[in-house]
Order: sequence, then structure tokens, then C-alpha cells
Amino acid sequence: MTRRPEAVVTGLGLVTPAGCDRDGTWTAVRAGRSTAAPDPLLHGLPVSLTCRVPEPDHPVLHLRGSVHLDPVDRFGLVATAQALDHAGLDPREWDGGRVAVVTGGATGGVVTQDKALARLGERGPEFVSPYFLPGYLINMTCANIALRFGVTGPALATSTACASGTTALGLARDLLAGGQCDIALVCGAEAAVTRLMVAGFSQLGALSNTGSRPFDAHRDGFVVAEGAGAMVLERPEHAAARAARPLARLIGYAATTDAHHLVAPHPEGRGAEQAVRAALADAGVGPDDVGHVNAHGTSTRQNDGIEAAVLARVFPRRPPVTSAKGALGHTLGASGVIEAALTVMALAEDTVPPTAGLTEPDTAMDIDVVSGTARRHSGQVAVSNSFGFGGHNAVAVLARP
Repeated sequence: MTRRPEAVVTGLGLVTPAGCDRDGTWTAVRAGRSTAAPDPLLHGLPVSLTCRVPEPDHPVLHLRGSVHLDPVDRFGLVATAQALDHAGLDPREWDGGRVAVVTGGATGGVVTQDKALARLGERGPEFVSPYFLPGYLINMTCANIALRFGVTGPALATSTACASGTTALGLARDLLAGGQCDIALVCGAEAAVTRLMVAGFSQLGALSNTGSRPFDAHRDGFVVAEGAGAMVLERPEHAAARAARPLARLIGYAATTDAHHLVAPHPEGRGAEQAVRAALADAGVGPDDVGHVNAHGTSTRQNDGIEAAVLARVFPRRPPVTSAKGALGHTLGASGVIEAALTVMALAEDTVPPTAGLTEPDTAMDIDVVSGTARRHSGQVAVSNSFGFGGHNAVAVLARP
């Protein structure tokens, strides 16, 4: 396999249930603190827990038109604005034609959809807001980011269920490598905490009513969450020319599809394993070079068991494994970018966060899952996994600058 050129990460932005900034999110994840809480919206449903984002307040939301935005777009704009500020980039000074936006999301503006359906049923079609479609369509987070920051290069929205964020990272890396842009704004965003969405996941048996416990012997499902993560990727030459300090390098990426079942992973994890091995090959590193793994780690019986078996086969030396979903819940299509950003922070601090909620490791899993407290661990390379309904598998390999 011919190794693709790498991209450098120069900015991070996070909007999560732990806080609308990087520091608040990292503090909660590093401490292994769960953000799950009873949600009054779910009254009468089989589950009561969600991980909600505090209402963000950022100057980017004070601009004209913001009042009609769906929460998913608000989260995405705030995370992207943070990442740009972190990267030291001013959109008023760049050539927007050399900038790309790539977003990842699974559901789109479902809060807006729910409101429109209610008005249609209660008052009739003439009362459906003209802002319905611009708020609902799954590409609108991408479109809003391009509009607000003057991006006139490629603007692409990816949707591969819970692998969407990592898919967006890979696509952005390829746009940079292909010379279509110098800067790529990557954002994973999701705001799917609605009664209908929660009822749907509950009907699939995917949700927990006691809390998220990835890789725990008593895990019984995930806690649905909302949030957004953003990363600024640049061609290394571009970052160097403006004297930007890289936070990390995106050195490898791969994607596969199980072609097995619409909502269940392949029982042997064949597609997931192929994606991990291909991402390592793309990065030009071997399993022994990996310092830690940010697992998909959903806290469901099936997914955790299959992922653990894949990791045991690919990484015989058992690098430390963590899952942020114990702390933040499952942010669905946003999780890939959020967790990649956390992986960058873990590499920078030589620290692997604990897996919140894990108190009794499943003895059937032959992996080294960090629990209890954060573990000091220096490593140059880390892997971040994302797997989604439809059999989508996406894996990113990140390295210290």
C-alpha cells in the first residue's frame, strides 16, 4: 500500500455534555466522570438517562440568523469557531477557495423535524416554518459552517452512522493530500436527543437505564448523547508557512463495510479488523508502535465483545484501551471527531483517560482497559476506532507532532 501524505492538526474545538469547551470536556474525561442524568423529556419512555449539552453561548451564535438554527448546527458552529481560534486562523484573512469543510453526522436536525411535525399535526401545513428544511437537512451543519466562515472550497457532509465523524476526518485528509485545499475544517455534530430517537434506540435494545459502562461485565447499553467536535487539519507545508504549531499528525486512515447486517456488527469483527489493519498500514506503523487505543466502546454487550476480540488479535502486546463514552455517552455521528480530539489531548499529556463506569472488567475480554484513574503512558501513536449501523467501520491513526 502506498502511504498517503499526512495532515497536521492545528486546532481543536469541543461542545459536549461535560462543557462547551476543550478544558471542561478533557477534565471530565480524564477524571472518569459520567455526565449522564435523568431527562424529563423522556417521561413515560423505557429509559430516562441522556447526556445533554449545556446551552452554548459563543459570539458565533450572536450573528444574524442564529435564532432559527437547529441545535446540531449551533453545536457545530461553536466547536468550529473554537477550533479556528485554537489554530490561530482568522477567516477574514484567508483565501476561502483553499479551505474545505467536511462534516459528519448521523441524523441531521431532528429537533427541528419534531417541531415541524407537531405544527403540521396541530395546525396544518400552512403553519410549517419555512426554516424547517434548512434546519433539518443533514448537510446544513456543513453549509452553515461554510457560510459563517466564508469557505468556498469543497463543502461535504458525510453520513456513515456512528462512524461519520471519523469518515469526515479521512475524507478531509484526502482532500488535503489531493491538493484541493490547504485547510480543512472537520466537524462531527449531533443533537438527536428526542423522544422519537430515544424510543427507536430503545426498541433495538441498545440503551441503558443505569449508565454507560464500556467493557464492564454488567454493561447493558449506551446512554444517548449530543455534542460536537471540530478539528482544523492543514497540509504540513501550509501550517509551517504560517508558523503554526501542530498539535498532532493524522498519519493513517481506513474504512471498510461489513456487508453483514443493518444494525449488528459482523460477529467475528472482520470488517472492523480489516479497517484497523489497513489504517496502520496506511500510516506506515505496526501494532507494536501503538501507544494506546481510543475504542469505539459503546457499552453494548455485542459491540464491546466484538471490538475487544479485534483489538486482542491486532495488538498482541495489549496497549492501554479507553472509551470516552463512559463519561460523555454516545454522541453518535459526532463521536469520531470528539474522540479523535480527545486522543490528540491524550497524546499531548502522555495520559490515557480511564473508562468511566467500568468497575468490573469483563474477564472474557483479553484487553488492557484503563479504569479508575488516568494512566500515565507515553506513546507516539494512537488509534481511534468508530463503527456504525450499516456495517460502517472507520479508523484514524494519530501521532505526536
